[in-house]
Amino acid sequence: MTVTETQVTWLTQDAFDRLKTELDDLIANRPVIAAEINARREEGDLKENGGYHAAREEQGQQEGRIRQLQELLRTAQVGTSPTSAEQAAPGTVLTIKYEDDPDTEKVLLGSREEGSHGDLQVISPNSPLGAALLGAKKGEERAYELPNGGSMTVTLVDIAPFTA
Repeated sequence: MTVTETQVTWLTQDAFDRLKTELDDLIANRPVIAAEINARREEGDLKENGGYHAAREEQGQQEGRIRQLQELLRTAQVGTSPTSAEQAAPGTVLTIKYEDDPDTEKVLLGSREEGSHGDLQVISPNSPLGAALLGAKKGEERAYELPNGGSMTVTLVDIAPFTA
């Protein structure tokens, strides 16, 4: 027996609405793509029909994005950012400092679907860095694994609730 854990994704209301609109538009566009495929199919030999294959490719990409958005919106935790900033959690802005680097960096801990927030980089709680920082308190050092197998230490300098 395997147990699968559903990952909750924190989203602002604006991001949720934007993604819902994108999903609705993609679903509404399904008949257009189907008509395009049928029109290209009528052109004859499918082996050498570039328009047909391009339309099928586009359909596959759109269906993949539809499934991705449906799952994301199904598991979304929509709302405002946390009001207290006692520990790193989705919806908080973290000021972090990497080992051997005198500069600090501010990041938003949340879904990459949140998009760009000015100068804020978005760090997913599911990424190695995000997972290491989850639950950390101000002043704590956390280590996380790098893609090359090494490790890096990061210090949580400050925590603040995200404000749009």
